[in-house]
Amino acid sequence: MFDALLALLPILLIVILMIGLGWSAARAALVGLGVTVPIALFAFGFGLPGGTETELSVPAAFGGAALEATFTAATILWIIFPALCVFELLSRQGAFEALRQALGRLTDDPRVLAIMVAWFFGLFLEGAAGFGTPVALTAPILVSLGFSPVKAVTLALVGHAAGVSFGAIGTPVFAQVAATELPAISIAGQTALLHVLMGLVLLTIVHRLAAADVAAGVYAGTSNGLGTILLGAGAFLLPFYLVAVYLGPELPTLVGALMGGLVFGWVFYSVRSRADGVPDGKPTDFAGLWKASLPYVILLVLIVATRLIGPLQDAAQSLVVEWRFADEFSGRFEPLYHPGSLLMAGFVLGGLLMGSSFADMRRAAGAAARRLVLVVVALVAMLTLARIMVHSGMIAELAEASAMIVGQGWPLLAPTVGVLGSFVTGSATASNILFTDFQTATARALDLPVLQIVAAQGFGAAIGNMVCPHNVIAGAATVGIVGREGEVLRRTALIGLLCAAVGGVVVMALVAVL
Repeated sequence: MFDALLALLPILLIVILMIGLGWSAARAALVGLGVTVPIALFAFGFGLPGGTETELSVPAAFGGAALEATFTAATILWIIFPALCVFELLSRQGAFEALRQALGRLTDDPRVLAIMVAWFFGLFLEGAAGFGTPVALTAPILVSLGFSPVKAVTLALVGHAAGVSFGAIGTPVFAQVAATELPAISIAGQTALLHVLMGLVLLTIVHRLAAADVAAGVYAGTSNGLGTILLGAGAFLLPFYLVAVYLGPELPTLVGALMGGLVFGWVFYSVRSRADGVPDGKPTDFAGLWKASLPYVILLVLIVATRLIGPLQDAAQSLVVEWRFADEFSGRFEPLYHPGSLLMAGFVLGGLLMGSSFADMRRAAGAAARRLVLVVVALVAMLTLARIMVHSGMIAELAEASAMIVGQGWPLLAPTVGVLGSFVTGSATASNILFTDFQTATARALDLPVLQIVAAQGFGAAIGNMVCPHNVIAGAATVGIVGREGEVLRRTALIGLLCAAVGGVVVMALVAVL
């Protein structure tokens, strides 16, 4: 048990530094890594004779773990960078402002507006860029539509959570694939199932939060509550689930939000047009909206083509970058098949078709790169910490201790571990990096289905984004309520705990029947 406590120490330290002292993920990860190295070396003998199954020298052991972590971080960053490039380019061209104006003309009912912005638009941004952009962008839009700043940030946090597991073109899932070697499409399907079962709960909460403004008389409510919720949930969750099951983790959130938002918006636009004519007498600029969506349309076409057209898939997967070191450390990268490469193609081709110059795209790429500095540090440090803990046996020790203490009830707590990871690190991807190995080892120690427990981790990591202090602070800053973050967190914490608890019951039920 003493070894388990030592193995837990780096994780506890990160929790204390980030929650208690308010440190950034990058700083906390570096300190956590500094503590992990001596524990792995002296308590678990990592790199010492007899310390691991594979006889390695100390430089080879820690160097191999660092190499593996850096390589994995690079493959993840190759998704984040082009996603942010597209986001920066569209922002500079006013595409999101055009979308805000179009949404505001659909209806004056705050419940419908909240679903369109916090749910569909927030989910679209999560699928396309992730990493905090949905909250930072949707909260100001909600304020401009009449919501109070605290309400706006709360709606933004809750609304985007259903798609975080597949945010930034599936980045959180690929972090789990790197840790477990489970098929990406299998993880995607099981994780999506949990979100489908919980998605209706999240949308109901969004609707009820917005309904308080109807009761206060801010707007004259016009939507049927239950019908609006069922339409909004079904429009997103159906394509979301089908894409996850049949195509994989890259596009469920993006496609679900895009298709669902179009269906939901068309319904309410049609209703209002029949009742009042075209709002403000001006037709919606569908051509402008289509032009702004070109990078994502190109990405969608490339992803579907390389996943469903056999010869094209074989060609894309024919180029492989692969390495192995000391028979214990390895990495694999398929540059033509990787979603980051396809997204970069969407950025370049879409930018050209939109009329952007190479100078415009270069400036957007520069802005995206500047946003990645701390992300690089946090990812490499967190991954190195995680890989050292795995290869030294620290994660296995924690898993065995958890198996003894919790036993077969672990599925009830598995989503909460994911929530904790996102709360601490500020990222579902970082949560998966930190805890997927731990969840996998615990499942094997308890003879539980690994896939379902890994999916529970990914689901919990997504829910954790609504209580993540980093997201709360960012959202509060964009709407001018710095210093009032506690008001938001008190609202989202109860919702997050509810979702984690209900999710644990669902995971337990799935494990029992599968």
